[in-house]
Amino acid sequence: MMKMVDLLVRKDGMTHEEFEEYWLEEHSELAKELPGLRKYVTSVSKDPEKAGYDGVLELYFDSTADMKAAFDSEKGTEVMADAAEFIDTEQGPTLILDETVQLDDLD
Repeated sequence: MMKMVDLLVRKDGMTHEEFEEYWLEEHSELAKELPGLRKYVTSVSKDPEKAGYDGVLELYFDSTADMKAAFDSEKGTEVMADAAEFIDTEQGPTLILDETVQLDDLD
């Protein structure tokens, strides 16, 4: 399972609350339609000024090829254009990871 993790920083001129509302209520509905997406997790920073970021995004795909296909698709282009409306895309790292679960006591 491949996972993409982004540390997100809101665009200048937007409050943390506006960022959170748009991300969770508008953008998430669009992003859930990415082809091949297996899991979508959003985590909102409770102290963004101290943390230096507003949220953490996790997207899961079966493979890097599936992830690439998702973002190369028409829906992927739409998702990225919408993300640029509320995220400072020049800030925060993006990590592409091969996840191995060592313990999952939540199920």
